[in-house]
Amino acid sequence: MPAISSVMCTRNRPRSIGQAVASVLANDHPDFELVIVDQSTDNQTEQVLKAHALDQRLKYIHVEKAGLSAAYNLGISEASASTVAFTDDDCQAPVDWLRSVEAAFGRYPEVEMLYGQTLVGPELAHTPGVVPSFVISEERVLGQGLGFQVAGMGSNFAIQKSLISRIGGFDEALGGGGPLKSSQDFDFLFRAWRSGALTLLSPDVRVNHYGLRAGADWTATLKAYGVGDGAFYMKHVRCGDFYAMKLLAGIIFRGAAREIINPLRRKPSKLAYLLSCLKGIGLSLRYNIDRNKRLYTPVL
Repeated sequence: MPAISSVMCTRNRPRSIGQAVASVLANDHPDFELVIVDQSTDNQTEQVLKAHALDQRLKYIHVEKAGLSAAYNLGISEASASTVAFTDDDCQAPVDWLRSVEAAFGRYPEVEMLYGQTLVGPELAHTPGVVPSFVISEERVLGQGLGFQVAGMGSNFAIQKSLISRIGGFDEALGGGGPLKSSQDFDFLFRAWRSGALTLLSPDVRVNHYGLRAGADWTATLKAYGVGDGAFYMKHVRCGDFYAMKLLAGIIFRGAAREIINPLRRKPSKLAYLLSCLKGIGLSLRYNIDRNKRLYTPVL
């Protein structure tokens, strides 16, 4: 059994998956595996990964059903180690990425989840468009005493399987490719926080992100974020969580106030996000919820 597993989920990104996989396999950790969950609609990704076919550390799985949360859950079930680190198919990990994950958990044995930094790939520093990133200035532990904080990106996080055993997996209605678009990671983080789990933000755990969004692509991304956020918070509101209601109300009222003030400050509008958040709240009502697990019931 490997000491640590890495999971990478992909769908129709043959141009970037090769470099992403090569960067993880180049890690200097002495004992790891890489699980690829491929939901592509063609065999181009599989063809690219044939370059690594002889690498015993690589486990490749192709499934027809789309959905990032479903891919996460499958990857976790296929991972052999108790520690599972995730990165994306448009990221590149440094050679010490897995060692830095292992070291961070070693420094904080009570922590069950961590987020690292997602940095803009140096080659894209001056390229027009948006590359989503998450920068951590100092190491800190998040827990119930601090209130819930939205933190991190799915492009660079890790969990202990003990947390999955306690709170369940990712909500398959949420996330890219699912009907509710996104926010599967924030939903998981909220459920972890509610369970009393501790989450570490570690600047030492880094990946570079090459997922450039330009023009209409970024607008579509913002809309997906809005739908997912609205649906994620509303699910917990429907479970009787008044704290989630407070958080959701804050997003809506602050967003509305920002749209009123922004023209005066000549700042970009985020109306598309706000309207999509309201849409996500409405879409939530179409789905039943397992209130004990705080998961939308299976989507057929």
